[in-house]
Amino acid sequence: MKIKSMAQTFFSKEEQTRIRDAVHRAELKTSGELVPMLVCESHSYPLAAIRGAALAALLTALLATPLIAEMFWLESSNLWVFLGLFTPIFLAVQFLVTSYPRLKRLFLFADEMDTEVQNSAFAAFFTEELYKTKDANGILIFISLLERRAWVIADSGISERIPYERWEEAVAVITNGIRKKKQCQALCEAIKMIGDILEGEFPVQDGDINELHDLIIR
Repeated sequence: MKIKSMAQTFFSKEEQTRIRDAVHRAELKTSGELVPMLVCESHSYPLAAIRGAALAALLTALLATPLIAEMFWLESSNLWVFLGLFTPIFLAVQFLVTSYPRLKRLFLFADEMDTEVQNSAFAAFFTEELYKTKDANGILIFISLLERRAWVIADSGISERIPYERWEEAVAVITNGIRKKKQCQALCEAIKMIGDILEGEFPVQDGDINELHDLIIR
């Protein structure tokens, strides 16, 4: 049986329907094409596992080496005892940090996460083909769970007239909602906010059709 990812279980079936409905309502008012996208993480962060493993192994080995060495009548700073402790602890902690996102996040830097989420959002904009709309009016609401961050990317038809700063309040609503475990309510509210902004500059047009997905989960 295939195991569902953290992103696939983050919203219930009912919540996914509510989010799609929120997108539909927003797009009734604007020609813009809104696409919320949810991913587990924006990067594998191999350095986070190395940092965590090195720190845990170093501290443990430094504290335990004198005790173990004394048991075998060796010098308290015996290098072989140190290495014998350090190596298995390092490998075990590296595996744990790699396997459990909550542990991994402890060894990540804020600017590192900001950069990777932004890069992943830009990559997703193109891999999911949001740039192929007729009027260059696709807008991606990208949410990365490990980092607890969101990013909004608008195609050229929108970004030429609406600066990124206009989306920052909606991004804050999403991230605060995730922290408070009110993620569905927060995302629906952010979708409405973005739809309202788009309505002023890009009102709905006759014959407008839905060109993109209403929700992407990876």
